[in-house]
Amino acid sequence: MIRVLIAEDQSMVLGALAALLDLEDDLEVVGRAADGREALERIEEIDPDVVITDIEMPHMTGLELAAELRRRGHRARVVIVTTFAREGYLRRALEAGVAGYLLKDSPSEQLAKAVRRVHRGLRAVDPELAAAAWSDPDPLTDRERQVLRLAGRGLTTSKIAEEVHLSEGTVRNYLSEAIGKLDAANRIEAARIARDKGWL
Repeated sequence: MIRVLIAEDQSMVLGALAALLDLEDDLEVVGRAADGREALERIEEIDPDVVITDIEMPHMTGLELAAELRRRGHRARVVIVTTFAREGYLRRALEAGVAGYLLKDSPSEQLAKAVRRVHRGLRAVDPELAAAAWSDPDPLTDRERQVLRLAGRGLTTSKIAEEVHLSEGTVRNYLSEAIGKLDAANRIEAARIARDKGWL
């Protein structure tokens, strides 16, 4: 029996995913979580074999959850199920140690197949999306991504500096670098471009 935990902030989607997996004889949903932080706590408690998670969730994203599980050396394999068919998200997911990446509009039988596949130590990723992910690499550094994400939320340079514990001058340099790399007119446009590409 493959033990699965599902992390999804939309309760209807969470229920639907659980119901789909419960139809399978060899899969058991042993836990549910409404956000990444709750998922991390539940994973430590129940030690599932596979974690199915969305990307965008409160408190901790699915990508952050996957990266944290990897950092802790947890054995659970992670499958992302999302609406985001963006190459940048897939690339970041793979870099975070994610084993599967499915879109929410994929045929429902693919979910159970993906869970079985990653449980065997393999990957389950849409091949077209996987090929595209490496054709348009993310030019941003982690720091540039961090300050750009905050700028995209409308924070001033001083607020960003306070948030990331850097000087205002250093924050301005990171923003300037990001704007230049993305060929954007300003920080808001740079954040939008990066978000559209799945880099934020």
